[in-house]
Amino acid sequence: MTLKNFKPYTKSTRGTVLVSKDGLWKGKPFKSLTVKKSKSHGRNNYGRITSRHIGGGHKQMYRVIDFFRKKDDVPGTVKRIEYDPNRTCYIMLVEYQDGHNSYILAPQNVKVGDIIISGTKKEIKAGNSMPLSDIPVGTEIHNVEINPGGGGKIARSAGTSVQISGSDGNYSLIKMVSGEVRRIDSRSKATIGILTNPDQKNIKIGKAGRNRWLGKRPQSRGVVMNPVDHPHGGGEGKTAGGRHPVSPWGQSAKGLKTRNNKRTNKFILTPRKRKRK
Repeated sequence: MTLKNFKPYTKSTRGTVLVSKDGLWKGKPFKSLTVKKSKSHGRNNYGRITSRHIGGGHKQMYRVIDFFRKKDDVPGTVKRIEYDPNRTCYIMLVEYQDGHNSYILAPQNVKVGDIIISGTKKEIKAGNSMPLSDIPVGTEIHNVEINPGGGGKIARSAGTSVQISGSDGNYSLIKMVSGEVRRIDSRSKATIGILTNPDQKNIKIGKAGRNRWLGKRPQSRGVVMNPVDHPHGGGEGKTAGGRHPVSPWGQSAKGLKTRNNKRTNKFILTPRKRKRK
């Protein structure tokens, strides 16, 4: 896929950069694999906002994705590659030999008509799924299970993949994009290849209205609020906040580690690299 630039007829089109969807399926999604998607607008079951700046947006149907790939030893044919509004990478409709259809995440270099399969001791080819123990060291993989049979959890967004860097007994060593190296049970499944739409990171929204289509509402800066509403608020005239950046509830907004999961620390061999500011 390529990036699309627009002629500067308006101020918004001057700065807009989108990903071309040429070659993707133009019709409607496979009906039996879609379900109604209800929106919470960032509110919990009490009706209270728990995630701010969420609301509106275009109506969407949820595409049921097969993250488990449990249909072993049954070849499937890629019927089409589609855009999915619920995720950044593309998806593909696969029809298996027994007549069953399913959506799975689409890796790069997979075309309509290709045959993919899941199971043990399969060919190392983009789209094939197998246990980590069957995949050679150095292979790029995605949709990796954390626990065997739990469904893919790691590397599911556009253009991403992780790499098998070695083995440790019954565990495989997985190197993440962040630099973190984690031990994962070698019985866990993963899919070969790098996911589609790597240009997603180069998109420029161009105008506020496009964010509203995506369900994102406007956000006010803390320094323009009153002290009752934000720690950065108040002061005579314009101020810079007067303190290090924090959330409305006083929690540091610049690099504070909030992870609290000691139960899985033993599986992390190398922590993720700290981002440069």
